[in-house]
Amino acid sequence: MAITVEREIGGRKLVLETGDLAKQAAGAVMVRCEDTVVFAAVADTEPREGIDFFPLTVDYREKAFSAGKIFGGRFYKREGRPTEKEILTMRMIDRPTRPLFPEGYVRDVLITAMTLSADDDHDPDVYAMVAGSASLAVSNLPFLGPFGAVRIGRVGEELVVNPTHSQRLEGDLDLVVAGTADSIVMVEAGAKEVPEDVMVEALVKAGEVCRELALMQKELAEKVAVEKVSVEPPDRSLLEELTPKYLDRVAEACRTQGKMERKAALKAVCAEAVEALVDEANPDAPTKSQIRKCFDEIQKVAMRRDILEKGVRCDGRKHDEVRPISSQVGLLPRVHGSAVFTRGETQALVTTTLGTAGDKQMVEALHEDFEMDFLLHYSFPSFCVGEVKMPRGPSRREIGHGMLAKRALDSVLPKDDTWPYTIRITSDVLESNGSSSMATVCGGALSLMDAGVPIKAPVAGIAMGLISESGKTVVLSDILGDEDHFGDMDFKVAGTSEGITALQMDIKLKEGLSAELLKNALGQAREGRLHILGEMGKSLTAPREQINPLAPKILTIKINPEKIGKVIGPGGATIRGIEEETGAEVTIDDEGIVSIAGATTEEAEAARTIVEGLTANPEVGKVYKGKVKGIKDFGAFVEIMPGTEGLLHISEYDHGYVKHIGDHLKMGDEVEVKLIEVEERSGKLRLSRKILMDPPPEGAENSRPPEEGSRRGSGDRRGGRGRSGGRGRGGGRDRR
Repeated sequence: MAITVEREIGGRKLVLETGDLAKQAAGAVMVRCEDTVVFAAVADTEPREGIDFFPLTVDYREKAFSAGKIFGGRFYKREGRPTEKEILTMRMIDRPTRPLFPEGYVRDVLITAMTLSADDDHDPDVYAMVAGSASLAVSNLPFLGPFGAVRIGRVGEELVVNPTHSQRLEGDLDLVVAGTADSIVMVEAGAKEVPEDVMVEALVKAGEVCRELALMQKELAEKVAVEKVSVEPPDRSLLEELTPKYLDRVAEACRTQGKMERKAALKAVCAEAVEALVDEANPDAPTKSQIRKCFDEIQKVAMRRDILEKGVRCDGRKHDEVRPISSQVGLLPRVHGSAVFTRGETQALVTTTLGTAGDKQMVEALHEDFEMDFLLHYSFPSFCVGEVKMPRGPSRREIGHGMLAKRALDSVLPKDDTWPYTIRITSDVLESNGSSSMATVCGGALSLMDAGVPIKAPVAGIAMGLISESGKTVVLSDILGDEDHFGDMDFKVAGTSEGITALQMDIKLKEGLSAELLKNALGQAREGRLHILGEMGKSLTAPREQINPLAPKILTIKINPEKIGKVIGPGGATIRGIEEETGAEVTIDDEGIVSIAGATTEEAEAARTIVEGLTANPEVGKVYKGKVKGIKDFGAFVEIMPGTEGLLHISEYDHGYVKHIGDHLKMGDEVEVKLIEVEERSGKLRLSRKILMDPPPEGAENSRPPEEGSRRGSGDRRGGRGRSGGRGRGGGRDRR
């Protein structure tokens, strides 16, 4: 029997339902909002031997059938590897879920979520987050949630709960928040230079909606009444034994300058404890892994104590101080735009490549397939942290960090029809000690400007941290990797000098963040961002005046959409012919925007001339250099523009008598003619050659036999019909 709970969220009815589907799962819930339906189920299994972490996996899929579509190419139609959108949604489910499990729970857990029905207005991602949380809430797993999830948009000055697709396109804020009944636990946002106070207002509103959704799930769980399993708290006796002995030495090692040097100092202290305590012959003696795990906890205590009590960070900085910054642009000679951005021990090599319309990426989506003309690919090779890990393609983390950097830069890119390029940014992290995604943002902005992309303004990013304990709270600017790992918040903020363009936040504090603390953290982040923008300006303050000369030369013209078929030709023959003849690449969209890209300006101009010729309207009175395409008794057909022919009547060839036009012209000859008439009904073109020639002198002998002249009738329209010498005098009068 189905158990349901209903609420009105953002003006729409939201329904949670459990009990009828997937009864063998530990928990399963279906979430419905209007015609969008998302299902999630959770299962766990026995822990693996020796495991000392929480092995949570999330899988989310947008089923093609949910939108009445069949995805895939001609030869493969089954859903395959997850798309970037699906991976990003998996991360948004995982990030708020993971910290809401108790310490010591190490069973394998799999959350499976899928879209079963998708309407045209609602993105199912936030409903998948709610479904994942609700499936845990109605299970016996020791979940410390539930949490709600909501998207907040801003249209004009109004904040909108779960905006439609059209509202998201129209607005300047796209904010996704997950939160329990008591606090926000995760934030993901893209924005168009939104001020900090507006962001705080949106976060507060999102927190209110998340609270309502969390209470709604608690009501559902109470109706199900499943007893949660208990988790044995981890044994802390060894930690309590080691902490007083080694805390001061660990704290001293934590203050060692340099990431690798600090790591070595901490390892040396731990090695002493291992040497003193490990006894393989004694089964009651602690193991190496147990001691190392204790030292990880001791390092956390030491680092947090130094920050809260002594105001000392690992590298000696003040709480609001940014690490030393350096940057370099234009270092790769054959690349359209390049930059190396270094902040402390984090370094990113970022490049910009400018492509043509043919380089856009086609994306199959539930609502409507679309093309992406801005791509950002982030890579985190293992050498950047001194490790060895075989490359296996981009990880979910790399895709998530790349999307964050892409959001940060997207709002400053040129968007109008005058910008014809596809942009691909690649970021290869060469060294990492915290906030490589924000280094990607800074390096990406510099590489764009180095390529000559006319961005609206430079963008910088900074990662903020938080240490809160015993009533004391310290907000940290530009956090190190250890400060991220042992801290209470990872808060990444990117933007221009005018406002925020992207935001990502993960919070470990169970009591959450107050609006005042959020405001202070964003204010401190703004100060850091402005400082970084100033340091970036030492390398490049604005886009270069010209596009990199190695980039494709792209010309854009607008044609009448009714003439698109003329440019493409049967089966694409015409457009392929243009490309083969000129070497340029020609693309055209449904609105008649033609993009012509060539390796040189000459190639692009040659293709533009042909396209303009194919689509131009013939102008009466204009002179054309045409090519003879047909010979008849009564005249020649001359192509004056590609695909456009007119009749050069035999009487319009010369002032003198012409018996056979074939005696004067042959196929393929070029001839200069003037368009003298476009027939109103048929659209046929009448051409004249003689109108461009000087008339013969008055009284000059005409070579036409009189009997021929008497038979021409209406073929001679100059008014001199039947009179000796009339053709010459009539020809002169016809030039009026």
